[in-house]
Amino acid sequence: MPVSVQLLSQFPLLQPLAREALEPLSARMALRSFARRAMVMGKENPTQELGFLVEGRLQGVDFTVDGRSVGMYFVDPGDYFGELALVDGKPPSEFVIAAVKSTVAFLDGAAARELILGHPALAQAVMTRLAQRVRTVMAQRTLLSLPNPFQRLCVLLLQLPQRPVDGVAEVAQAPTHQELAIMINASRETVTRAFQVLFLHKVLVREGNILKLMQPDLMRDIAEGRADPPKA
Repeated sequence: MPVSVQLLSQFPLLQPLAREALEPLSARMALRSFARRAMVMGKENPTQELGFLVEGRLQGVDFTVDGRSVGMYFVDPGDYFGELALVDGKPPSEFVIAAVKSTVAFLDGAAARELILGHPALAQAVMTRLAQRVRTVMAQRTLLSLPNPFQRLCVLLLQLPQRPVDGVAEVAQAPTHQELAIMINASRETVTRAFQVLFLHKVLVREGNILKLMQPDLMRDIAEGRADPPKA
């Protein structure tokens, strides 16, 4: 299914482009739908593509030598992925899976490279994204070195994108316990127990898919080892 110019103009990466530049892209992009937990992009994928998430949520993951999942990042609507393989011409360094039912618009690799190299604003945006990815990986390595899973969970929750609402930091579309677990190298049950303690002591409050960080200073003290986790 082709992608409309109106839809393309909603992606932040493509917003600097004039309609005349978007129209040729429309014919070279295609929409694909993925069921929950379906593979969207694999490490052995022979076809290089730049993906734009239309709806749903994706997660970048890899696997350890003993088969355990390691969560790396999330992709939310409007965001893109697959840029690393386009830059160096090598296969993707991770798998991208659908965390929920998702729709993705794909642009073939040749067109994506031509587009990025031909527009300095887009090239700058992609370089900034790659720098963010490196910083995220470095932060993830530091997080995984912490000995306490409760501490690791607090670090990760503080790193998630937040928005201030009435003086309270909120995490919209909070990841599931399983998604958080594979990012902190813990079991889902461990994450669930930690959340129960945080809810019990009003450190966190959940409203639907929104997490409210009611005591971020305490979470920061736990994350940095200055305070012990509250007791159940």
